Amino acid sequence: MIRAFGPSFAARYGHALSDPQRQAMRDIVRCRTAALGGHVEACDRCGYEQIAYNSCRNRNCPKCQGAARAAWLDRQAEDLLPVGYFHVVFTLPSALGPLALQNPRLVYGARFRAVAESLTELAADPKRLGAEIGFLAVLHTWGQTLSLHPHVHCVMPGGGLAPNGSRWVPCRPGFFLPVKPLGRLFRGKFLALLSAAHTRRKLTFAGSLQHLAESHRFAAWIDQLRQTDWIVYAKRPFGGPQHVLKYLARYTHRVAISNHRLLGMGAETVSFRWKDYANGNSPKTMALDGREFIRRFLQHVLPRGFVRIRRFGFLANRCRDEKLARCRVLLGEGPRFTTSPGILPRWRYRHQPPNGLSCRTAVQCAGLGGWCSWRFGPMRGCPATQPSQSLVGTRRSQRRVGVR
Repeated sequence: MIRAFGPSFAARYGHALSDPQRQAMRDIVRCRTAALGGHVEACDRCGYEQIAYNSCRNRNCPKCQGAARAAWLDRQAEDLLPVGYFHVVFTLPSALGPLALQNPRLVYGARFRAVAESLTELAADPKRLGAEIGFLAVLHTWGQTLSLHPHVHCVMPGGGLAPNGSRWVPCRPGFFLPVKPLGRLFRGKFLALLSAAHTRRKLTFAGSLQHLAESHRFAAWIDQLRQTDWIVYAKRPFGGPQHVLKYLARYTHRVAISNHRLLGMGAETVSFRWKDYANGNSPKTMALDGREFIRRFLQHVLPRGFVRIRRFGFLANRCRDEKLARCRVLLGEGPRFTTSPGILPRWRYRHQPPNGLSCRTAVQCAGLGGWCSWRFGPMRGCPATQPSQSLVGTRRSQRRVGVR
């Protein structure tokens, strides 16, 4: 799709693309083609050979997240506690969407900070939970139709450490924190961070947002946002740590749209499946102009180096090992949980076959042959690179040829 519609998309929107967006387009076009090289696997008994091309490993590529997700899950399994887990989602009003697109690093970073401060502050209140909690936060920016819908998923154990660390404080069965006070607290903290950034002149305003550069207009806009209710909701609690792993397997390394949702590509359109959550999750089909499809997809490419999976509280990196050990002692040293082969079998076994390095064509040699492999480098002049030449240049190279 990017090969087909990329050149016309670049001609229309190329001047507005960031370097990470250009990089994503280039990598997706070249992913698993001879342009990136690969390796040949062969059986020394039956002579069977297969070619495997290298992946681009771009985090926005829908084909390159499985192996990273499996490795990440193996590490997360060590941090799970033998308690129930909860799932809380923080959303932003649609009016903040354009500002987030123009200032993604600042807006999404402020969102993580506001979420973390809201949860930890409300949980520490003796009238609520009165404990230090720990949680994992994952940023998603898309909706089912690829529209901009920034939201943060938070997964947390049902309880926390007492302020003096002497005991584990469990939450009430089926209830973690009240969402309405949590939403008001999140709204106040996030808007305060935006106002501080505006005072320090850290925000960029372009197009329809240019008027917000003036202090009085920005203050009036903030007041309007403060009058609206911000949606924070809690999903059904998880049944246990193993259910948490299955959830994380589906959501942590997702991209805006996966290949299995794509239905087809016409001369000018792309069609895909989507769920209408407003009508009972009913499946529907949408057809978009090819350039519009790419535009919607690229608006979810985050700035280079931006971390969209973060830990807070007693799960923060600086204290995780020490405080998790304390939690396990207080909980009676519950069992450690590991990922099971049923969660991600195809990705784990694709790189680590269950039968070691034996031939995978059991029909021909019953798996008795040895499996050997050799690499080959990128092939010059590969057709996969040709249609994307107009997309791979950076803004610096554009300035050299006079493009603004």
